[in-house]
Amino acid sequence: MHHDLKKLHGYKIAASDGTIGHVKDFYFDDYTWAIRYLVVDTGNWLSGRLVLISPHAFGYIDEENKELSVKLSKNQIEQSPSIDEHKPVSRQYETEYYSYYGYPTYWSGGGLWGMGGYPMILPATEVFDGRMDYMHPNDPNLRSAAAVTGYHIEAVDGPLGRVTDFRVDDRSWDIRELVVEAGHWYSGKEVLLSPLKVARISYEQEKVYVKLSKDDIRKTAEHDVVLAGN
Repeated sequence: MHHDLKKLHGYKIAASDGTIGHVKDFYFDDYTWAIRYLVVDTGNWLSGRLVLISPHAFGYIDEENKELSVKLSKNQIEQSPSIDEHKPVSRQYETEYYSYYGYPTYWSGGGLWGMGGYPMILPATEVFDGRMDYMHPNDPNLRSAAAVTGYHIEAVDGPLGRVTDFRVDDRSWDIRELVVEAGHWYSGKEVLLSPLKVARISYEQEKVYVKLSKDDIRKTAEHDVVLAGN
């Protein structure tokens, strides 16, 4: 099932023994477009401390009660490595984090989640010989979804619109589409762009450059995912 990240913002996070806070943000990998962490604002429980929760721990999404359950206890979360909201998530931190929870690291192996396509704990006997060579010790490529929301989309022939949301798969937790509000040139319609068509993201310019022209968008029916273009 697919979910819009914006709709999940503010959802309560339910640990196995009580509520721990609410969804503040998501960190995604801008190389594989996978959601690597949920950022939880713990409110008064941990004096406003932010904690990260990997999709390995995600449970059921209750849309009616606006709640996401996680397969962790409050004590586990309280003792987990803390983050600094104003600093990038380093590979040193991630190594400590994955070691603490006992999760297989996503940067070891050839799949979206290391040795598989989904965030799950694989048997110790399953070994994958290989590494994702794009990963560097100090460059985890993690970005804030909330920060990128609002970035302008730049097509090969000019401004296209702006990012308003991200649509994710709730099994693999990868971003399937960027939700884009087109500009006046397309009557402000909403279009869905595949991450495969993103050439690069400029965080300095706050722009997402795509390998598409405006004509590619016009040829695609509204609400269809734009896959056309060179």
